[in-house]
Amino acid sequence: MRLTALLSMAAKVVAPKDYRYGTNRPWTVAAKRLNPPGKRRRKVFVEPLEAEDWSVVRGDLVEILAGKDKGKHGKVIQVFRRRNWVILEGLNTHFRYVGKSPDYRGTYVASEAPLLLGDVALVDPSDRKPTQVEWKYTEEGERVRVSVRTGRIIPKPVVERRDGIVPQQWKGEPP
Repeated sequence: MRLTALLSMAAKVVAPKDYRYGTNRPWTVAAKRLNPPGKRRRKVFVEPLEAEDWSVVRGDLVEILAGKDKGKHGKVIQVFRRRNWVILEGLNTHFRYVGKSPDYRGTYVASEAPLLLGDVALVDPSDRKPTQVEWKYTEEGERVRVSVRTGRIIPKPVVERRDGIVPQQWKGEPP
């Protein structure tokens, strides 16, 4: 399937009024199984955040402030900006059976559940404690995150893509 066809399918998807969002894309089979037609669910309200107010990005080290894993540090592996969710690697997990059939019991796997953005705090790399963040500009005009507690700059993590390329380090051939 061509990428343009896939993107046009994704753009045409309109979720129903009572649709409950999850970590699956709305047009996938898993999302349709969780939201069957005719099922009425309470609406979950999300307080929208502006793009410039969002301080947590993929690859950041954060500390959990509430829940069963309170006080633990984890790396952000996925961000859902429309729902104010972050998923941490190996934390806030629940276990379930996958591939269960009448003659096979299935495989017991752990999967991470999303956490609300308000339930995590960015970890200051200088003292490894959670901190609030404010955005400031450097002398070069670059917008950076600054720890409110220590006043130090919190750098954005270098994240490699699935194919192993780190965009900031890759030097391709000039066009």
